Amino acid sequence: MRSSPRRLLRRCASGAGALSLAAGLAVGSTGAVAVAVPHQHGKTPAIGVSPHYRLAGHVNPSAPPTFSCQLTDPAGCFGPAQIRAAYGVDKLAAHGLTGAGRSIVIVDAFQSPTIAHDLALFDAVFELPDPQLVQVAPDGLTPFDPNDGNMIGWSGEITLDVEWAHAIAPAAKIVLVLAKSNTDEDIFSATRFAVDHNRGDVISQSFGENESCVVPAVARAQHALFARATAKHITLLASSGDTGSALQSCDGESFVQAASSPATDPLVTAVGGTALFANGLTGAYQSETVWNEPEFAAAGGGGFSVEFGRPAYQLLANHRHGRGVPDVAYSAAINESVLAVWSSSGLGEDLVFGFGGTSAGSPQWAGLVALTDQAARGRVGFINPALYALSVTPARNSLFHDITVGDNTFHGDVDVPGFSATRGWDAASGVGWPKADALVPLLARLLR
Repeated sequence: MRSSPRRLLRRCASGAGALSLAAGLAVGSTGAVAVAVPHQHGKTPAIGVSPHYRLAGHVNPSAPPTFSCQLTDPAGCFGPAQIRAAYGVDKLAAHGLTGAGRSIVIVDAFQSPTIAHDLALFDAVFELPDPQLVQVAPDGLTPFDPNDGNMIGWSGEITLDVEWAHAIAPAAKIVLVLAKSNTDEDIFSATRFAVDHNRGDVISQSFGENESCVVPAVARAQHALFARATAKHITLLASSGDTGSALQSCDGESFVQAASSPATDPLVTAVGGTALFANGLTGAYQSETVWNEPEFAAAGGGGFSVEFGRPAYQLLANHRHGRGVPDVAYSAAINESVLAVWSSSGLGEDLVFGFGGTSAGSPQWAGLVALTDQAARGRVGFINPALYALSVTPARNSLFHDITVGDNTFHGDVDVPGFSATRGWDAASGVGWPKADALVPLLARLLR
């Protein structure tokens, strides 16, 4: 059973800060449910089939960037300063690593007509530098329909992707490449434009679907495209999904054990989810588990591909024949959400929401790659072999936090068995989450 809005609201109902707490709360109230249409399968935002978000309040520019939901124990939300502290990004910034001179491509569908405004306000509220944002719609920009739940869901996805890539690498240029819809064909076309026109150093893909449901011709073309991107030393990232070990069947009638495309492609770094427990004001790390919140029927995506065999870089980690995902993990919990300014929700302008899902992880890992590229003074490209090699060295504990608690069993109308966290790599949390202040400089030295 899902938690009631009243119960969830109590998590953010104490204290004062830069937001005046609104009386309402939205958790997964809009968004696209993937429905199978012949030859027209659609990508669903990886923040869930119904994007997981909750209204935190209205922006108060005159107040310091502290929010009431950060004052709970454990913290119910995190701003950029807290996430940057928890993952060691603040220490990189102290040494001049901000993403300067690098570019991050974010591929999404439809549009958010308020993203430029929202990003500027996000920066003002959270005291980040002015953004460098370019929007490109290679196949034409689809007019935004505020009554279309699918478009609203994608506008939330765009908000989360852009603002949190920027939060990790604030000096990097962000190129938002917009597909005209979320069909396989249109998402592929937008990604192809980004690769063929060499629009950025790293590409973040916060979407996915059951890999068995991808249009076969698109699946083949997508892998070939990823090979071209890798040859150009473009790093590819994708969220592993928000329904744990399960994804919708191709007829949209049930959930089955499956892994998500494009995360399953062996040329992509798949980002799973954790529940991060940290101080809501300082970001001081406390603990972390596999993300699994049954009250939302949500968990970090992970499992084994039936389309791709086990890649060489997983030989020492994955003991099954299929390509295993995720490769790495990042904070994704709904009850410990990340804050973002979003004015296209239909609930009003200049509102701040707490978002949960692996969608938060892919753009932030893209930010980490931009920092690595800056440190390396050039693109580091395909990072999976180095990540796995480092994960089995004696130095691994200084580079990754190994998640050993929790599982990604899907708890919905029907439970779908998942995978448990263990020492080392697992299909619930990958090799773990990054200790960025140690991992980024080492990757830069190894891959430059």
